[in-house]
Amino acid sequence: MTKLKLLSIAGLTSAVLAISAVAFAADGPHDKAIKARQAMFQSYSFNIEILGAMAKEKRPYDAEVAAEAANNLSAAANFGQSQMWPQGSDNATEGNARTRALPAIWETFPAITDKGEALKTAVAALVPVAGNGLGALQSAMNDVGASCKGCHDDYRAEKK
Repeated sequence: MTKLKLLSIAGLTSAVLAISAVAFAADGPHDKAIKARQAMFQSYSFNIEILGAMAKEKRPYDAEVAAEAANNLSAAANFGQSQMWPQGSDNATEGNARTRALPAIWETFPAITDKGEALKTAVAALVPVAGNGLGALQSAMNDVGASCKGCHDDYRAEKK
């Protein structure tokens, strides 16, 4: 190998290590928990958007797709979350700019667990009927939407 190639490889390796060190140092103590819960909420959102579009007749109703999305939503809603919500992983804590979680989540605990249970209950009622026709889906989606709104209104900051 030529000296120039060795210097290039060494320079590239140093740059990658420096970037990695900066990226690692920029991580806050709760970044993994925040990322995990955001991934869970993305799954909620993806499936609710499918179901909501059908319920609002903005997408053709498809019983098989509706049933699948309802089952996916149920799996996500019943996912264990105990490690995703550490105290201090709210948007008011320095270094947590990527979250919209309000400090009220921890200030009112365990009251927020009632909101999570409302979602689980609404989704449990949705699962057996989502594939049984548009009317059944529409009726069940009202409770799912209300449970989401109940948590968002009290515990999630608006988008900036």
